[in-house]
Amino acid sequence: MYGCQQVLINPDKDLKALLEYVCIEANKLINCGIYYSRQYYFRTGKFPSQADLHKQIGTVQKNKHYQALYSDTAQQILTGVAESFKSFTSLLKGVKKGTVTQKPRLPNYRTPGGLALATFTGRSLKLKDGMIRFPLGSLVKAWFGIDSFYLPMPANLDFKSIREVRILPRNRCFYAEFVYQQNIKVIELDKSKVLGIDHGLNNWLTCVSNIGTSFIVDGLHLKSLNQWYNKSVAKIKENKPQGFWSNRLAAITEKRHRQIRDAVNKAARIVINYCIDNKIGSIVFGWNTGQKDGADMGKKNNQKFVQIPTARLKNRIEQLCEQSGIDFIETEESYTSKASFLDSDELPTFGEKPEGWKSSGIRTERGLFKTATGIKINADCNGAANIVRKVAMMAKFDLAGISRGCLSQPKKVLLWTLQKSPCLQTGEA
Repeated sequence: MYGCQQVLINPDKDLKALLEYVCIEANKLINCGIYYSRQYYFRTGKFPSQADLHKQIGTVQKNKHYQALYSDTAQQILTGVAESFKSFTSLLKGVKKGTVTQKPRLPNYRTPGGLALATFTGRSLKLKDGMIRFPLGSLVKAWFGIDSFYLPMPANLDFKSIREVRILPRNRCFYAEFVYQQNIKVIELDKSKVLGIDHGLNNWLTCVSNIGTSFIVDGLHLKSLNQWYNKSVAKIKENKPQGFWSNRLAAITEKRHRQIRDAVNKAARIVINYCIDNKIGSIVFGWNTGQKDGADMGKKNNQKFVQIPTARLKNRIEQLCEQSGIDFIETEESYTSKASFLDSDELPTFGEKPEGWKSSGIRTERGLFKTATGIKINADCNGAANIVRKVAMMAKFDLAGISRGCLSQPKKVLLWTLQKSPCLQTGEA
């Protein structure tokens, strides 16, 4: 199991110049690899393998961009190029089989003069006096008399566990991504206990368990951050030519990116910690593939919906589930918000709704769902409970613990004011 930690680099003038040089050379090497692979494909109808690409660019051509980087780093970059063409081939096969709907495009060149990610493998790194040494290529040493640069070692990581470090340029900043070996903690969990998750906008995650509990991860503040970002960008770009970019735009874009990343990690950790504390061994996440592609909720609502990174949050929860030994189940969520859980309405899949199907309940005022017997429950909790019901028979989950109380009064967790959001078990909101 591997983990990843991202650290912002605060370089001085000399280090920044070196980082820019490495990332520029990585970008040029990628374009060289793409050019050779495309030309090889046009001539033969096949793509070169990783070994062929390494040999041709590094040994035969003696590419100067290859020699400007350390050999392991250059090989990692070309391996990424080879894998992109391999993925293109797999997608073409998927189109023929009917499993892929959109026709893929041949990998294209990166923007000339841009910066690209550079990867240093663990075997090429050395630790000296709390600093990690990153080697450079022979050509750099011959030209500038420099053979390496140094970055501080994170205090919370073991150097021996590091498998690779990626130098990531983004919005005129540089990050070091540490990929490290991570041990899996064995936690005793009950697989029959399940947490159903329904995602949305105002309520980012609505979670209902079969042990009679429920909570909501608030999404209003995240919407507010996106609104501020969109207004700021629109104001700065007003009366500017298309493609305009500035230091101010880079700064606010990077700020928003960090806030989004922070929100995703906090929300995922809230869900996982809740499951561990309550010995819940299964999570069911409602998800419709491609739902953002066909969103038609109006210009403003589309913008709010598409910019919320729920897919990244789902993937992060799945990663943490794997680390914690929690079963992660993804299921389509069609009709879960329309059907009534307490009335045991039938839950058809998308495109297979029986003729004459009608919900026993109705969504009344904002955020409430009224059942056939007049009981009012939280609409999102009703959806989350139905998501669990979608897979209950297959996974053999007992839904008797999902009570009217947990569907009516979910507790709310605020992401950026956790000190104001008491422990979920206290019953306070």
